[in-house]
Amino acid sequence: MILVQDQLKDQSEVRIDIEDRGYQFGDGVYEVVRIYNGQYFGMEEHLIRLERSAREIQMTLPYSIELLKERLEKLAKANDIRDGHVYLQITRGVAERTHQFPLQQAPFLVAYARKSPRPLSKMKDGITAITTEDIRWLRCDIKSLNLLGNVLGKQKAMDTKCDESIFIRNDIVTEGSSTNVYIVKNGEIWTHPANNFILNGITRQVVLDIAKETGITVHEETFTKNELMDADEVIISSTTMEVTPVISIDGTQVSNGEPGKVARTLQEKFNERIAQLQRVKN
Repeated sequence: MILVQDQLKDQSEVRIDIEDRGYQFGDGVYEVVRIYNGQYFGMEEHLIRLERSAREIQMTLPYSIELLKERLEKLAKANDIRDGHVYLQITRGVAERTHQFPLQQAPFLVAYARKSPRPLSKMKDGITAITTEDIRWLRCDIKSLNLLGNVLGKQKAMDTKCDESIFIRNDIVTEGSSTNVYIVKNGEIWTHPANNFILNGITRQVVLDIAKETGITVHEETFTKNELMDADEVIISSTTMEVTPVISIDGTQVSNGEPGKVARTLQEKFNERIAQLQRVKN
């Protein structure tokens, strides 16, 4: 079952119009929300960000956040998702193909749920990454459907048998192709400030909250590629990758090439947040 507008439908019944502006222009926004033990993680925050992204492209959500919550809960249950994620996108709708907005906008919503395991081995052992030029547009804070720059970055990593590309803009590290990036130096965390050059990840917000709660100093400040390569630890985070250490960049190992203490602390505390979901439900 998938969610189309505000109704659950069998996927075989659904057709997408060839003049949907999401298909023709990437004119829309999306979110991916993780499900642990049958419970959504950070759904409220994801939907608030979805609403903001829509507002930034002059689009209004077709339904209230409360109604979306209710329908997404039903979607997960209908597909018997215990551990997985839901993908939700809203386009500006169907209209004759012209670049300007249609006079009458009718946003079109589609969401589906999928089972997906946690990346436990990568979280335990760490991943490899490369650096690449950040060629994306200047509104990376909007979670839009326009992801070609991210796609090319991820493919470049795959082509070199790495897991992630870390974007560099004018010698400043911004983020990964599908993750936020942090460095650790002398037990303190640095990460790019949440402005138009990065997406303010929901997992990023949780990580920074955990760090502050644990007494780890956090600097939401820019850092250079040299500082990245000289870091004691490098960590990425996202809805699907959670909190994962980076052990090698551009073929050079990070520090001693092993996941570090700060990464392990963040992972432990992140697991506690996941465990809280079940306790709250019960």
